[in-house]
Amino acid sequence: MSAAELKDSHISNKAPLLTHLIELRRRLLYCFAFFALMFAVSYFFAEQIYSFLQQPLYQIFGPDSGRRMIYTGLHEAFFTYIKLAFFSATFCTLPIALIQVWKFIAPGMYKREQKALSPLFIATPILFIMGAALAFYVVMPLAWEFFISFESSGQEATINVELEAKMSEYLALVIRLILAFGLCFELPVLLLVLAKAGVIDAQTLKDYRKHAIVAVFFIAALITPPDLISQIALGVPILALYELSIVLINWTQADKERVFRKELDQST
Repeated sequence: MSAAELKDSHISNKAPLLTHLIELRRRLLYCFAFFALMFAVSYFFAEQIYSFLQQPLYQIFGPDSGRRMIYTGLHEAFFTYIKLAFFSATFCTLPIALIQVWKFIAPGMYKREQKALSPLFIATPILFIMGAALAFYVVMPLAWEFFISFESSGQEATINVELEAKMSEYLALVIRLILAFGLCFELPVLLLVLAKAGVIDAQTLKDYRKHAIVAVFFIAALITPPDLISQIALGVPILALYELSIVLINWTQADKERVFRKELDQST
């Protein structure tokens, strides 16, 4: 092969890589631009978003309770709203980022690979939202009511013990619960990916079911507030998703075997 032919071959090999890098850069810029837009919008409506996140606590106290939230540093409220805007923008950008990832990798996959992976990309944000909704609408009201039950008042010769929540600490606890429940609800996606990669199968999950129960409640105790309600509210759905994962993996394995037999019959 001549020097000119070697040079042309080298250029042609570099061209697809350069095209992919340009495409990746374009999609990353799109995600960053959308995140920046959502951050600006979220910061503009930070008070309204924070009021929405207060609702589990507000519903317990009632509209005429006269309760308040406090901040004890001059900068605390500002940085709390910055943190809230960042969390809100990340939450809103997640589906867009998944769409961009799919558009980037899908052209390089076979049809059967696209068919196998597309449900996982669709399920990821849906499962996260389901976990976040469970945390916000079910767990938080129960957990907040439990914690507020430790208030004391009306006893003689004592000082009343009442909650005056700091806005930064309240937001941190809310975000922690939403992230904990949202990420734990991604368990079926993780297990299905591992199954498709051949790392685990349905029988493995069945064999380690007892270990999974212990691990789930141990993790729930670590990432939730120290009350039994939150731990059970996270542990039970995760175990249900674990069992659902076994069913789905069984189904995908059976479908894979059917396709393999069909291809084998056609080849013979």
